[in-house]
Amino acid sequence: MTNNKRTLRRSAAMVVAAAAGVIGLGIAAGPAVAHTPTWSVTCDSVDIKLTNYGRNTQNTVTVTVDGKDLLPTETFENDFAKKLALPEHDKEVAVRLVVKAQDGDQYSRDETKTAPVCEEEEPPTPTPSAPSPTPSTASPTPTPTPSDTPSDTPSSPAATPSPAPSSEGPDLAETGSSSSTPLIAGAAAVVIVAGGGIVWASRKRRGAQS
Repeated sequence: MTNNKRTLRRSAAMVVAAAAGVIGLGIAAGPAVAHTPTWSVTCDSVDIKLTNYGRNTQNTVTVTVDGKDLLPTETFENDFAKKLALPEHDKEVAVRLVVKAQDGDQYSRDETKTAPVCEEEEPPTPTPSAPSPTPSTASPTPTPTPSDTPSDTPSSPAATPSPAPSSEGPDLAETGSSSSTPLIAGAAAVVIVAGGGIVWASRKRRGAQS
């Protein structure tokens, strides 16, 4: 009986020790697994994600580029996430991340990565335009005009030109009179008047005699 009791006691002590060891390992490994720092660097940005750092504002993060502050020291509680734009650069630059955990330096980070130079986009190649047609040097064939085409219809005779109008008035028809006609008419009138006077005088004389 005594030997059996001793054996049971030893077995129980071994079980307790093993359990304590497992619990201790779990406690020790818990904070290490909880802290999750991830960050990446491209040619133009820095992407930072820090998770499970504990509910304490003593956690800090700092980012520098070639020794110059890109993110001045900033405190955070438990989680931190930010994307930072890198300044333009024509050569590779060193980006340094410093994380200080409130629960021990073993969980802090001090890492450096290199940011490459961004490649410039090449301008699109212009599409060659179709060549313009070369104008022909041959002279165009002249189109015949109606006057060049022979006509089967005989041309009409040329019209006889009308005589030019005379500047003198039209000739009067001849009436048989001449330039002496007024003289003759005047003499006839004198004869008539004289004959009338003679007739009147003779009648008066006859009346006086009777």
